[in-house]
Amino acid sequence: MGHRALDTLEHTLKHPFHDRALLEQAVTHSSLAFEQGAHDGTTPADNEKLEFLGDAVLGLVVAQSLYESFPDLTEGDLTRFRAALVSRRHLGNVAESLKLGDYLRLGRGEERNGGRNKAVLLANSFEAIVAALYLDAGIDTARAFVCRTVIDPTVERLYKGLERGESMGDHKSALQEMLQARGAAPPEYEVKAETGPDHRKRFLVEVIVAGAPELPTVTAQGTGTTKKKAEQEAARVAFVQLQEQTTAPPASLASPKARKTPKQRREEPASPGTPASVSA
Repeated sequence: MGHRALDTLEHTLKHPFHDRALLEQAVTHSSLAFEQGAHDGTTPADNEKLEFLGDAVLGLVVAQSLYESFPDLTEGDLTRFRAALVSRRHLGNVAESLKLGDYLRLGRGEERNGGRNKAVLLANSFEAIVAALYLDAGIDTARAFVCRTVIDPTVERLYKGLERGESMGDHKSALQEMLQARGAAPPEYEVKAETGPDHRKRFLVEVIVAGAPELPTVTAQGTGTTKKKAEQEAARVAFVQLQEQTTAPPASLASPKARKTPKQRREEPASPGTPASVSA
C-alpha cells in the first residue's frame, strides 16, 4: 500500500500511526499473503491474528460502555445489546461506511470474487484495525475509535427498540426470555418443509407457543437457508405477535433510572474516588 493511501486511511481513522506496519498488516488479507508467498517466497503478515486480538478489545470496550451507560438493564439485555453491536453485520456496515474496502490488500482471486465488498472481510478488517490501534497507541485510542464508529451512532436506537420490546439479533433467546418472564412453557420448533436442491436448500419452520395466563397461544412460521435461520425468523414473528398483546416494556426497562448516553458519560469529569476506566 502506498504512503498516500496510508495517509488517507489514517485521516479516516483519526490516528497517525507510530508503527505503520501494523496498519498495513490490518488491511492485508490472507489471500495476498498466500499468493505472494507462492510467487516469490516472501509472506507478508496478514490480519488474522490482529483480528483475533481486535475481537477481544472490541468486546471489552463495548461491554464496559454498556455496563456503565445502562445500569437499569439486566445481564440478558446487556448480552443481546453487546451481540448486536459486535455482530458481523453491524461491523461490516461500519467498515463500509469508513470505505475500508478501498484499502484492503487482496490476492488476485479474492479481488476477482468481489472481496472488497464482502461483509465478512470488511468486519474482519475492522477488528484488525481495532487491534492495530490498541497495539500502536493503547486502549484509550482504541476505545475512542470504537465508541465513535460502533457505539455512539447506534446505541440509542437499539435502546429505544429494547424499550419498545423489540428483540435484537438472537430472536430465539428473546422469545425464550419473554416466555419465562410470563410463566409460559418453552416454545416448540418443528421443520415443516424442505425445498430446493442440496446446495440451495430452503427450510420452513413452525414455532408453537402454548398459552399462559398472561399470553395467548401463538403459532408462527419462518423460512431460511438453514434450520437455524428459519427458527430465528419464526421466533421473530412469534415475538412480534406476542408483543402486540401487551404494551408494557420488559421488566428491566419498566422503570428506567435517569441515565446519560455513553458519549455524555465519557465527557463528564470523573468524581473523586471513581475507579478509572480500564487502561493499557
